[in-house]
Amino acid sequence: MPVDVALVAHIARTTGLSTAEARRVVEDVVSYYAEPVEELVRRRHAELRAAGARNEQIFATLAAELEARVVAAPALTERQLRRIVYG
Repeated sequence: MPVDVALVAHIARTTGLSTAEARRVVEDVVSYYAEPVEELVRRRHAELRAAGARNEQIFATLAAELEARVVAAPALTERQLRRIVYG
């Protein structure tokens, strides 16, 4: 995945990280946000379910998390979220 060289240089300059470390941080962040919405919803649903949350709470949490992402996912209704999880 291509990484913005200027961003890597900025991170290295402002944090004291080496260029290689800054590059790794940028790659990790870009990779984190590149996760497709469907995979994110399924992964977070499983994590929240394992933590004992009930679906009503889980779907509200998922909707809020999606809305707060740096590159916001499209607004999904509870029904759309359920379809992603359960098919």
